[in-house]
Amino acid sequence: MMTSMFVWAAVGGAFIGLSASLLMLSHGKVAGISGMIGGLLNPKTTDRSYRAWFLAGLVLVGLGFSLVRPQMLASTSSTPLGLIAAAGLLVGFGTSLGNGCTSGHGVCGISRLSTRSLIATSAFLVTGALTVFVARHLTGGGQ
Repeated sequence: MMTSMFVWAAVGGAFIGLSASLLMLSHGKVAGISGMIGGLLNPKTTDRSYRAWFLAGLVLVGLGFSLVRPQMLASTSSTPLGLIAAAGLLVGFGTSLGNGCTSGHGVCGISRLSTRSLIATSAFLVTGALTVFVARHLTGGGQ
């Protein structure tokens, strides 16, 4: 089972890299999801079509995968929905503050050897590790 998990993770990573590369080759655009969503929601954006198709592809592949292998997407989290929503809003604020998200900086920026993306991705990882440490060890919310 553990080997299967790693294989699926590698396959998923390969598809993420392939989709980011294809978008860069075909449209000259970075596959940063927060930027795509932000651009799609911005009324001043003129290039909505590729954003809508790319995001629709993410959703459709996720839905298709949930039909084929639902156990791979199962969640055992007991985190309250309000806390998840608050975390999502904070992530949205952070991506705006950091001019991008892990997909834009971590996948696309680092592969282009961007110093800004290396620093941003390092900050994401350190902040995530500190958040988990605080949540699990300092607040008594260990899981």
